Amino acid sequence: MPNSKAKRNSFILVLAAFIWGIAFVAQTQGGAIGPYAFTSIRYFIGGAVLLPVIAVIDKISPSSHKPKTKKDYKTLISGGICCGVSVAAASILQQVGIYRGTSAGKAGFLTACYIILVPIFGIFLKRKCGLNVWISVFIALAGLYLLCIKKGEFSVEKNDIIVLLCSAMYAVQILFIDRFLLKGVDSVRLACVQFFVCSAVAAIPGFIIDAGASFSALPELFATAFSGKTLIAILYTGVLSSGVAYTLQIIGQKDVNPTVASLLMSLESVFSVLGGWLILGDLLTVRELAGCGIMFLATVLSQLPADKFKNTTKKGPG
Repeated sequence: MPNSKAKRNSFILVLAAFIWGIAFVAQTQGGAIGPYAFTSIRYFIGGAVLLPVIAVIDKISPSSHKPKTKKDYKTLISGGICCGVSVAAASILQQVGIYRGTSAGKAGFLTACYIILVPIFGIFLKRKCGLNVWISVFIALAGLYLLCIKKGEFSVEKNDIIVLLCSAMYAVQILFIDRFLLKGVDSVRLACVQFFVCSAVAAIPGFIIDAGASFSALPELFATAFSGKTLIAILYTGVLSSGVAYTLQIIGQKDVNPTVASLLMSLESVFSVLGGWLILGDLLTVRELAGCGIMFLATVLSQLPADKFKNTTKKGPG
């Protein structure tokens, strides 16, 4: 039955959102090796996890978008580079923001701004935005004010700005993905190439900054990375957050309205707050909780169908 299948896939999307949300908690535990090295290792594992997934898919049910010609492979590599560089910038900014003190919950909500930024950036690609999107921007600004600016101080912490910049880069990455998927690129392969490119980009500052540009420091760095809480954080973000959750997203989006799918995946912000509270013991003030709630309202509003919003606002009495 179509309805039961849609409900099942909706649950799968919520599960993906849950994995992504808890990843913010894992990222706060990965600072022992530095934000750049953590990002590089995490995405290398994510790409490696997708290699057997691609092999299994090709054997059981080959994708119709599997590259066949040189042009197909060129488009796949180009897409992987564009997406990989943008997601590398986004992930590094996010990890640096968390490394410098942004809580898991706050990072989750600030990152969720990409849901609003995507349609706004789309204007430059000649894509129209509904009135609900513009209203959601002002609602989100109010939420950001409560969430980021301390009472009595008209200032934003540097680490919060860094995470907001990360949100903008995720929006760019999402638009790149949309562009190359429209060209017929296989989504799982695109993700795999993207992860390896991201890992390579992050490895450069990882070696220079986190390892002090010293090859002799690498054995100790890897020893720290693959031990204790850091190992758990890397495995979680690499295997589950990158490999598994992305695969769940692809499966879950089938037979689910794209607007509903976006809304379900935005629940990662809620799970990041709950994860920070339950696992890390993070405490948000009433002001910050209000900011989280307002931002979530903005993300929901931005995903509502614009046509229904117009019909509701234009409908007269009787």
